[in-house]
Amino acid sequence: MSVFSAISPLYSISGFAVGLLVGLTGVGGGSLMTPLLVLLFGIHPSTAVGTDLLYASITKAGGTLVHGLTGSVDWRVVRRLAIGSIPATAVTLLLLSQLGSPDSHSALISTVLGIALILTAISLVFRKQVLEVLARRIGALSPEQTKLVTIATGVTLGVLVSISSVGAGALGMTVLIFLYPTLPVSRLVGSDIAHAVPLTLIAGLGHWAMGSVDGGLLLSLLTGSIPGIVIGSLIASRVPDIALRPILAGTLMLVGTKLAL
Repeated sequence: MSVFSAISPLYSISGFAVGLLVGLTGVGGGSLMTPLLVLLFGIHPSTAVGTDLLYASITKAGGTLVHGLTGSVDWRVVRRLAIGSIPATAVTLLLLSQLGSPDSHSALISTVLGIALILTAISLVFRKQVLEVLARRIGALSPEQTKLVTIATGVTLGVLVSISSVGAGALGMTVLIFLYPTLPVSRLVGSDIAHAVPLTLIAGLGHWAMGSVDGGLLLSLLTGSIPGIVIGSLIASRVPDIALRPILAGTLMLVGTKLAL
């Protein structure tokens, strides 16, 4: 049987749409793809999360290559995040595997996914206000405190992403902007994307080992997402970000509320 016979045009179109949005806004991959698979296509939550994680790792590997070649990755930040996220991912996957078959923890995944989507929506809409409140109440952190909080952020992302596939983008960026205000945003974006590659790869392989990855679905999504991301990135400068983010945030809030309740 040909490899291409396993590709579903409908899934590829969905992958293209999400890839296009990611290229335009820089966020929305796991935040949109996983709930889309669960709510629109009826994919089991565990399969949707596991497949989306590997989809994200492959897709973001290309972004990391581009950012790495242009020097827009701060590997110090990536290492700090990974020190927290990789062990947290391993522990979370171990705990999930102890819960039994994917059917036994679908309710947990749906709830965590919904909460993560709501938090992501809030961080998209109120990022500036959140950063201002944190700056007033916490103030400037020492280099050692910055390092420890970065590692703690990695731990939080490792748990969230392993369970729901959501959080590495908007949530991670919000914290990094607060922790490293002197770094250019492009460098923070590159660092966030670079950290997402090993995080989603390890989490995705863990879900694969638990039987929560659909190979045909993964191939179909990648067939659409890769050209979608390329096109979205090319036209990003022509579409105002201020018009896209409220739409994305509103969608995430509605979907997150439906999944969490």
